[in-house]
Amino acid sequence: MSAPRLTVPLLLERAERVDDGMGGYRLDWRPLGIVHGQMRGGAGSERPGEIGAQSVVSWRITLRAARDGDPRRPRPDQRLRMGNRVFRIEAVAEADARGLWLTCMAKEEGLA
Repeated sequence: MSAPRLTVPLLLERAERVDDGMGGYRLDWRPLGIVHGQMRGGAGSERPGEIGAQSVVSWRITLRAARDGDPRRPRPDQRLRMGNRVFRIEAVAEADARGLWLTCMAKEEGLA
């Protein structure tokens, strides 16, 4: 595998449960840091949402690798942000045999 071109800056975020003051909670997203990646779009679909049709696009996002357990390694309960666009991470796997790169399988959801 040739080295990917990591030219897209992405903000890695994690969800944090915050008391909503009414006995429940809400999720706030806290930034963890900037990572640079290579993005490849995949299949798209449309599904019903709360306020109309919702567009869903699959993405393969390649990042520099970090060891399992390292806080810099993305996890499926996190997301990547590029401006107003949000990519929910569904899975993370090594992209090459030497373990230099990671592939994040992510979904981007938005109004159709």
